Order: sequence, then C-alpha cells, then structure tokens
Amino acid sequence: MLFIHVYDIMGISLIIRRGDLMRRFNVTGLCNPDRHYMVDITNKLMQIKDMIDYGDYFTVNRARQYGKTTTLRRLWRFLADDYIVVSISFEGWDDESFATSKNFCQTFLQQIKSSLKNTKESEAYQESWLDANIVDFGKLSVHIEKMCQNKKIVLMIDEVDKTSNNRVFLQFLGILRSKFLDREDGIGATFQSVILAGVYDIKNIKLEMIHDGIVTPLQTENHLRNSPWNIAVDFEVDMAFNADEISTMLVEYEKDYKTGMDVVAISEELFSYTSGYPFMVSRLCQIIHKNADMEWDVFGVRSAVTAMLRENNMLFTDMGKNLENHEDLYHLLYDVLILGLNRDFSYENPVIDMAYMYGYIKFNRRYSVVVFNKIFETRISNYFVTKNAQSTPHQKTSAIYHNIATDDYFNMELCLEKFAAFFNQDIFPTKEKKLLEIQYRISFLSYLKPLLNGIGHYHYESHLSDDRRIDLVVNYGRHEYLLELKRIFSERDREEGIKQLLGYMDGRGADVGYYLTFDFRKKAESKMEWLEIDGKRILEVNV
Repeated sequence: MLFIHVYDIMGISLIIRRGDLMRRFNVTGLCNPDRHYMVDITNKLMQIKDMIDYGDYFTVNRARQYGKTTTLRRLWRFLADDYIVVSISFEGWDDESFATSKNFCQTFLQQIKSSLKNTKESEAYQESWLDANIVDFGKLSVHIEKMCQNKKIVLMIDEVDKTSNNRVFLQFLGILRSKFLDREDGIGATFQSVILAGVYDIKNIKLEMIHDGIVTPLQTENHLRNSPWNIAVDFEVDMAFNADEISTMLVEYEKDYKTGMDVVAISEELFSYTSGYPFMVSRLCQIIHKNADMEWDVFGVRSAVTAMLRENNMLFTDMGKNLENHEDLYHLLYDVLILGLNRDFSYENPVIDMAYMYGYIKFNRRYSVVVFNKIFETRISNYFVTKNAQSTPHQKTSAIYHNIATDDYFNMELCLEKFAAFFNQDIFPTKEKKLLEIQYRISFLSYLKPLLNGIGHYHYESHLSDDRRIDLVVNYGRHEYLLELKRIFSERDREEGIKQLLGYMDGRGADVGYYLTFDFRKKAESKMEWLEIDGKRILEVNV
C-alpha cells in the first residue's frame, strides 16, 4: 500500500493513504469507526442488548471521557434491525427547556422527532410525535402510550446530569416509572427500554443538586426515599477495556502502519497502566503515534505515560478541582495513597460513592478501596506531593542533585544515599516521630518527583497489602527500578520486607532491587549496604 507524507504549516506529519485519509486515535468527542481506531466492543453491546430484550430500564453512569456517548451511538446501530432507537441528549438544552413541564415536554418531543429522522420510520410517524397540546406530564404519559402502541422503541438519553432543573426531570422520571409498572402489569404501552447516561447516577443525583446549591440535604431526603427510578436494574457491563479488547484496536492500526509491534505485549502494557480506562488507552496510543522518538514497544508505552502525566487535560483538570472542592474526597484518597490505610468499599458511604462515580477508585478482592489505575495513582500522588512541597518548599530545592539524573539514566543508589542524608538532617529533626511514621511515603515521593523531571515516572504496586510498606516502580528512559519502602519496628519487620522484595523481584524478573526502611526502633542507626541473596542484589538503605 502506498503512503504519501504531507506536512502542514505546523510541521506535523500527516500520513495519507491513496484515495482517503488514514484513521487516527481519537480522544475528543464522538468516535467513528470509519475515521478512528476503535476497540471492538461487540461483546459489551451484546450484553446491553440482552438487557434491552428483557425490557430493562437502567442507567449507564461512568466517569467523564469513559466512552459513554460513543457506546450509545454504537448501540444505536447495533439495535437498528430489531428496534426503533430514539437517541437524544440533554446537552445543549437551555434553561427554558427545563423551566416548566410544558417546555420540557415540547423540547422532549421535538428531539424525538429529530432522532427519528435517522430511522426507517415514516415521516408521518415522525411528525405525529409533535403535539402542541402536550403541556404537562399527564398528557405526555397518554401521548407516549399512543405512540408506543405496537412499536418496540428504545429511548436513550445522554448527558442526563446536564439538567438545569432536577425537580422537573424527576417528575419526568416519575411518568416513565408509572408507565413501566403499568406495562409490567399488562396495562398499556410504553418504551421497550429506557437508558439514561451521565456521570451522576439518578440514585445520587442529590449530590449534584446539593453541590450546585439547588437544594439542601434535608430537601432531597424524600426524593431519595421515594426514588422515581427505583425500577432500574443495575448496569453491570464493564465498560473498561480488557487487554484482549485493546488488541483489536492495535491490530487495525498495525494493518495500516506495519510497525512490527508485539500487539499482545503492548495491549497488556497499556492495560497495566490504565486498567482499560477508554480515554487513557486512546490517549497513550495517540501520544506514541505522534512522537517519532517513541517506539511501539513497552518502553514506548512507558514514555507515553510519562508524557501524559505532564499534561493538563480535562480529565486531570477535573480531578484537581474535585480534590480541591471536596474535602472528604481529598482525605479519602490521601488516606489510601499516602497513609496506606485500608478503607472498606461501600456504596452507602457518600464519599466513596462519589470517588467511584468520578472513576478514581474501584474495589479489590477484599472489597477494599483501591485507586482505579496506576496513572490515577501517580497523578493524584503528585497532587499531594505538590501540596506538601508548598508547605515545606525546602524539600524540593534540597532534592536536586545533578549527578542523580541524566537524560537516559537515573542513579538510584545515589538518590537513596542523598535522600538518607536529607531525611536525617532536614526532616527528622524538625518533625515529630509519630508524624513521620504515617507520612514516610510522602517524604520520599516529595524528594523523588523533582528528580524525575518529566523524563521518568513512578507508580505503586501492591500498595494496600500492608500499610507499613509500599512497592514502588520507577521508570526512567528504558530503565526500571524496583523499590520497597517500609516502616520497621523490629528486626522481624526488616526481614519480612526483604522477603517481600525478593518475591516482587522474582515476579518482575529483576536481579537488582532497592530497600528503603524507615526505622523507628529505639536504637536505630542509619546505614547503607548491598546485600547478596539467592543471586540477587538488594541495596538496603536505613534511615
């Protein structure tokens, strides 16, 4: 296949295939399989269709940039042979549309008519949805029954949390609920299925109402107890991409560009950093594609991660705002990431529910809170490190030693040596010992982050297995460094840490590891020495 290189005025290379424009990785707006490289989500669509076939009503609530709109658009086409699909969005509705029930009904019907233009339904049927006499929800209920008679209609509403008047919206949901119950009792007709999509779930729409100052918590209590959407079933389709699904996108890319990449290895590496977060997967691929110095290998993925962590994209910007605006969310993530504390996962806990809704956390096998992926771990940790540096600015300047980091090499031994001196001279004398016991992690991360300086990055491994320890991986250029940070209160603690690090090194196929201990024994002494154990070398640094 012939490729022609064309350069625009900004010097960015565009590759054009004879006759048509090549597809690209897309991270903004709607994805189109004819224009963009996309993951094959057929299996997810089949799971959703099973719910629709059964007549379920449900919500698709996922974090921002999670592919909700693209999934709905793909679902629309997937259902077209079996259903009339009406797809509308509250995005773009002005305040007047939500001001009264009459305005809402008329705008709603107009959008249905517009959506039906993209179906096989006749123009007469499209026009019949419009009725100027529909001025309240009672009349709308009768109209829906009439228009759904002998029709299998699926209603999808995107951006449901963009409503400017939740009281009117809740009344609308009440109508849908009433008609659903009638249908289940064999009375009347209504939509086959209703799908609502947005960041906020209808169950916790009270969070948005309170956050926006529309109502007080007391005012929303009755709405919560008598939810008009308690007919909805749980949406349990995993919208994150697994490694096999990611590979379907890379296979398509490889057909066009023939890079020789190991598709399986790259897919697994992308998944290891993103846990399948759709935006992050596509963005990392986009970064590699646009940077000529990045290869399609695991090191290229790691370089892309470093580049992405420097970005101020919308996802990270929203994250920073949410941490600043929600003190409880701040403390939850600080407890989990910096203090290493265990927090039980519970939807009933509004803070945990909020963090889950934003996509920052998930739960592990023990049903404990963990941060959703390595990229969020690092970005959120960097946020806390930056906040810490503001309160102790000397840490950042004291940490810069030119011999530690070069363009392609990081001297971890010298880094730990300098940190030990820095910790004992600058930190320990000025802080209470008890405080250091719980904040030992951030003291090292605050030291480490400026040294990486946009060339490398770190991430956690097994960070919740023990609140006294943390496994840390530092990637710098094509080098990887395995560290274990651990508080020790006895010789047994120290020996357990060495054993844990050796096991971790085996799992990563590493011959060299680094063991940084924060010693809180009464007669603790600082030391630094290399250990030779079972053919492996461990640098032990005790502070």
